Amino acid sequence: MGSSASSESTTRQNSANPSERAALLIPSVSQSIESSMSRVVRANHQPQPTRFTSNVVSTTKYNALTFLPLFLFESFRRYSNAFFLFIACLQQIPDVSPTGRWTTLVPLSFILFVSACKEIFEDTKRRIADGGVNNRSVVVFSGDVSGSGNGRFDEICWRDVKVGDVVKVRNGEEIPSDLILISSSEPQGICYIETANLDGETNLKTRSPLHQTVGITTDDQLESLEATIECESPNRNLYEFTGNIRLGSSSHNIPLGPDQLLLRGSRLKNTEWVYGIVVFTGHDTKLMQNSKKGAILLLKRSQLDEFANRQILIMFGLLLLVCVISGTGNAIWRQYHTPRDWYLTPFLVDQHFGFSFLTFFILYNNLIPISLQVSLEMVRFFQTLFIGWDLEMYDETSDTPALARTSNLNEDLGQVKFVFSDKTGTVTENKMIFRQCSIGGMVFGVQETTSEQFVDSNLIAALGTTAPIAKSIHDFLLALALCHTVVPETNPADPERPFYLASSPDEAALVGAAAQLGYVFLKRQSDKVTIHLKNPKTGRFEEIDYELLDVLDFNSDRKRMSVIVRTPQGKILLICKGADSVICERLGPEQPVLDVTLQQLEDFAQKGYRTLCVSQVELSPDVYAQWKAKQKQAATAMDKRKEKINEVNELIEKELVLLGATAIEDRLQAGVPACIATLLDAGIKVWILTGDKMETAINIGRSCNLLTHDMRLILLKQPTFDGVREAVTKFRAELGDAVGKESPVGLVVDGKALYHALNAAVRKDFLDIAVSCKAVICCRVSPMQKADVITAVRARNPKDITLAIGDGANDVAMIQTAHVGVGISGKEGLQAVCASDYAVSQFRFLQKLLLVHGAWSYERIAKLILYCYHKNICLYIMQFYFAVASSFSGQTMFERWTIGLYNLAFTAAPPFVLGIFDKSCSAKSRMKYPKLYEPNQRGELFNYTVFWRWIATSLFHALLIFCITFGIFYRETVWPDGTNSGGFVFGAAAYTYVIVVVCLKAGLETSSWTLLSHIGIWGSIVSWFIYIPIYSNLWPHLLNFGDDFVGMERALFGSWVFWFGLLIVPVVTLMADVCFKCLWNTWYPTVVDQVRQIERHGDEREFVWEPILGRLLPRQRDSGVMLDSSLNGVVAPQRGYAFSQDEGGLVTQAEIALHENTDARYAERMARRSRESLAASSSSLQGSPRSLGRDVKIKGGMKIKHL
Repeated sequence: MGSSASSESTTRQNSANPSERAALLIPSVSQSIESSMSRVVRANHQPQPTRFTSNVVSTTKYNALTFLPLFLFESFRRYSNAFFLFIACLQQIPDVSPTGRWTTLVPLSFILFVSACKEIFEDTKRRIADGGVNNRSVVVFSGDVSGSGNGRFDEICWRDVKVGDVVKVRNGEEIPSDLILISSSEPQGICYIETANLDGETNLKTRSPLHQTVGITTDDQLESLEATIECESPNRNLYEFTGNIRLGSSSHNIPLGPDQLLLRGSRLKNTEWVYGIVVFTGHDTKLMQNSKKGAILLLKRSQLDEFANRQILIMFGLLLLVCVISGTGNAIWRQYHTPRDWYLTPFLVDQHFGFSFLTFFILYNNLIPISLQVSLEMVRFFQTLFIGWDLEMYDETSDTPALARTSNLNEDLGQVKFVFSDKTGTVTENKMIFRQCSIGGMVFGVQETTSEQFVDSNLIAALGTTAPIAKSIHDFLLALALCHTVVPETNPADPERPFYLASSPDEAALVGAAAQLGYVFLKRQSDKVTIHLKNPKTGRFEEIDYELLDVLDFNSDRKRMSVIVRTPQGKILLICKGADSVICERLGPEQPVLDVTLQQLEDFAQKGYRTLCVSQVELSPDVYAQWKAKQKQAATAMDKRKEKINEVNELIEKELVLLGATAIEDRLQAGVPACIATLLDAGIKVWILTGDKMETAINIGRSCNLLTHDMRLILLKQPTFDGVREAVTKFRAELGDAVGKESPVGLVVDGKALYHALNAAVRKDFLDIAVSCKAVICCRVSPMQKADVITAVRARNPKDITLAIGDGANDVAMIQTAHVGVGISGKEGLQAVCASDYAVSQFRFLQKLLLVHGAWSYERIAKLILYCYHKNICLYIMQFYFAVASSFSGQTMFERWTIGLYNLAFTAAPPFVLGIFDKSCSAKSRMKYPKLYEPNQRGELFNYTVFWRWIATSLFHALLIFCITFGIFYRETVWPDGTNSGGFVFGAAAYTYVIVVVCLKAGLETSSWTLLSHIGIWGSIVSWFIYIPIYSNLWPHLLNFGDDFVGMERALFGSWVFWFGLLIVPVVTLMADVCFKCLWNTWYPTVVDQVRQIERHGDEREFVWEPILGRLLPRQRDSGVMLDSSLNGVVAPQRGYAFSQDEGGLVTQAEIALHENTDARYAERMARRSRESLAASSSSLQGSPRSLGRDVKIKGGMKIKHL
C-alpha cells in the first residue's frame, strides 16, 4: 500500500473561507458555514466519493513558476524600484540621456539580484522544514481487496495519508491528520493527548471513542470495518466538531463530537496506540486552518519603510515640478532666441517641450537616491548580525543565541506599542512546584530554593511526634493523596513510585508532593484507591485501601472538587479542596486556625503562588445515604441535569473543617516580572493571549507584575452576544472620559465573550475599553482568535506597531499577523521560530531586543534615510540651479562617470557609519532608562516635519554651495599657462565642496564617534582628492572615456580660488546647522540629550523622569519612610486557585477516577505485550506475517516489528 499510496495523486482544494475575518465578525454566517454537514467519508475505502485535499502541507512562498512574477511584484511595490526602472528605460532612448545609458540600470539590477538571492534562501529554508514534516512516517492499515483477510499495516509518509484511511498512532507520536478515534489500548478506549501545538497547554486531555467502536482492536475487525462518516466542512474551531457515523449497512446515525476528534499537531501520551479514521488532511485540518497562509505570501515591511516609500511619491511630484519648470524655461528661451541667434538654429530646430522634459527628467532623477536601497539592505544585515552576536541575549542552558530571521523589520523593533504574548512556555515554564503549605496554622516549606521538590525537614520531623500538629499533618497529606482525579501508571522499575497522569498540572504537583512526603497514591481500582503510607502504630509502611464512594467533579463555577471515601475504620469522609472564597463559606462554626490561615494565604499570594484550601468533614451513614438518593435522582433528571447535580452537591459540601492551605508556584521564566515592568515603563502595552482558563490567566498576570493590587479588574465572560454587548456598554460608560487614555484598569476576557466582542456591532466599544486598560488578558482563545485580536487592534490603531511573541504552533497565526513576530525556541518545537521574524530563547531577552537593538536600529535607519536624501539633493539639485544659469540647456554640470561614483564611492561610507555604528545612548543607559524608548514610539526622529525639514535644509545647502562657487568662478579663472576654467572645472570645484559639506554634515549628525566613524567620514573626503589626479591622467592611455576630465588636477590644485572656496564654502553652509543644534540642545533638551549629559559626566546617581517638568531628576534617598509596595515591585496578592483540566466531555474526570482499574490495565498491557511478542516470534519461525506484532512492511522492502 505504501507504494501505491505514494503513486496516487490528489488535487488540493482550497476549502478555506475567502475571508476569515469576515466569518469571525459575523457570527451567524460563521456558524452556518461551520455547522453545515458537507463532507462524506467512507472508512477503509479508496478512492473516496469526493476528491479531497492531500496531506501535503506547504508554507513556502514561491515555486518554480510563481517565483519570478511574485518576486517582481514584491520588488516593484517599492515606488523607488519602479521609478528607477522607468528611468533605466528612458535612458535607452538615443540622444535623450545626458548621463549615459547604464548609470541606472546596472545599480538597479544589482539591487534586484541581491534581493532575489535573499528570498530564495529564506524560501528554501521553509521548503526544507515542510519536507521534514511531510516525510514523517505513520502506520496505515491496508485492507485486502481480494477478501482473503490478509490486510496489513504499511508504514508510509504523512504526505501519502488520505481521507478515509485507518491510521495507527503510537505513544509519543504526533497525530498526522484529523482523526475520528475508533479505539485505543486503554480501558474504555480512552486516550491521552497533549495539545501544546494547538492551544499551548501541556497538561493531558482525554479523548474517548464511541462505545460501538471501542472493541475494534484486531486486524480482522479492522478488515471488516465499514463506516460512513458525515461531518462538517473544514473550519478553524478547535473546540467544536459536529458529525455522524453509520456503521456497516445500518442507516442509524451515531453522533460524533469533539471528544472523538484527534487533531493534527496533538501528541499521543501514556497510551500505547490508537486507531483512527482520517477525516481532514493537509490544509483542511484545524491546525492548518488556524495558520495564516496569506501572511506568508505578503512580505512584511517596516512602518518606517512604508513611510519613506510614500515620501518617494511626493519627491516624484517635486521632480516633475522641477522638470516642468526647466522644460518651460527651455521652451521660452528657444522661442526668444531662435529668431535672433541664427547660428543656434541647427541645434534648436529639433527640440521641443517633450524632448526637453525627458532630458531634464533623466538629469534630475537622482534626487531620489538609488543607493538608498542598497545601503538599507546592507545596514540592516549588519544590524541583524549585532543581534545574533549579543552575548547578553545568549542562553547558555540551551546554547541558543538570539536570531534575526529577517532584516526588514529592525527599525520596527524600536517603535513597538503593543506586545501580545502567549503564556505557557513563553511567560511561564509550565512547571507546577509545591512550594509551601499551611497546616494547623503553621507554615511549612522553604521558599528560597531552586529545587523542584518540596523542601522542609521540619514537616517530616513534626509528623513523627505525638504533638497535636502531627494529626493535622497526617489528615492534610492524606487529603492530598485522596482528593484528586489523577490516574497512576505503574512504574516497572519502582512499583512504589508510580507515574501520575493528570489532566491538571496542579493536581499532579499536589499528589506528587504527598508522595514525596510518604503518602504515595499507589493505584486506583473501580471502587477503591490504595495509599502507601507509614502506619503510625507499627511504624512500618503499608498499603491501605480506601473505598471510593463518589467524586464531585471540578468546574469553573464550583471552583472546588470533592471526594467521598470510606476509611478502613468504616468512617465516611468528604474531602474538599478549592478556592478559599468557596471553602471558607462552607466551613463549620468553630475554626481555630481560620484567621491565621487566611493571613498566610495573603503571604503566599504576595509571593505569586497559586493557593487553595483543603478541608474535610465526617459524614454519618444516614446523611450519606439520604444524599446519595438525591444525587441519583438528580443524575437521572431529563431537565436541567447539570444545575440539579450542583444543587445536590451543595447539600453535602458544608460544615467542613479546615485542614490547611497549599501554595503552588507556576514558575515564571527567569526575569519575566522585571522585563514586563520595564516594558510598561517604556510605554509599551502588554497583552497576554492564552488558551488557559480565566483563573489561571489572572494568577499569572499577577505573578508577572502585569496586574497589580491597585488595579481594578474588568471580567468579560458572558457567553451570549446580548450579554457581551450589555457588559461592554456598561464598562464603557463607567470609564467615561478615561476612554482612550491609559487607566489603572485590567481587562480579562474569556474566549466565548471575545468571539462576540469582535462582532462589528460591539467591536469599536470593546476596543476602546481594551486600549484604555493598562493590562489586557484574553483567555481560552483559539490560535485564530489571537490573530483576530491583533488584526482588530491594528485596524483601530494603524500607526502603532504590534509585536507578538510565542513558542508553539498555536502562536504562529498571531506571530504572522503582528507587525513583528518573535518566536521562543522552547519545548513545543520550532513552529513558532520558523514562522517568526526574530527568535530568542527567553522572554526576558525581549527587553534588550526592543529597548536597545530596536531603538538603535530605528535611530540609525532614520538618520540613514534622511542623510541619503540630503547628500543626493545637495548634489543633483545643483543641476537645476545650473540649468537656470545656462539658459535651461539641459547640459550636465558634472562629468558623467564622476556622477556615477558619487554614491558608489565618495559618499558611500558616511551612510554606513551612521547606520551601523552610531548610537545616541549606550545599551546600559537604555536598559536603565526605559523612558528613552518613548520618542521612538511617537516617531519623533522620522515624520513629515523632520523629513521635509531635511529636504529644505538640503535645498538651502545646495543653493549656498552653488552661489558661492558660481560667484568665485563667474569671471572664469585664468591659469599661468594662459588657459581659463571651463564648465567642468567649475563643476569639479562645486563637486568637491559638496563632498566636503555632506561628509561634515554626517559628522555633525553622528552621536558617538568611533575609529570607524573617523575613517568613514574623513576617508571619504580624502578619497576624492586621491581620485582627481588619477582619473585626470587615464584618458586616452588606459580608458576610452574621461576626456572631459583630462588635466583637472592641475586646473583645480593650481588655483588659489579653489582652495579659498574649500575653506569658505563648508563654513558658511554648515554655520546655521551648528548654531541651531547648539541652541536647541541647550534650551530644549530631550530625554535623550539629558541622558547623554549624564553619560558624559559619568554621573552614577539614579535618575527618575518628572513628567510635569519634562526632565530627569536625581532620585531622592528614602528618609526612613516605607514606600508603597507597588513602588518596590511587590506583586499583588492573589486569592483562589486555578485548575487547568478539561471540563465536561463524554468521559468526565470523575468517571475516570471512579472506573479506572490500575491493576487491570497494567495486567492487560503486560499480557498484550506477551501475546504480541509470542505472535512475532511465531511469525518469524513460520515465515508468515501476522497482524499487530507482525512484520510491518516499509517502502523499499525493509521490515520492522512493532511490539
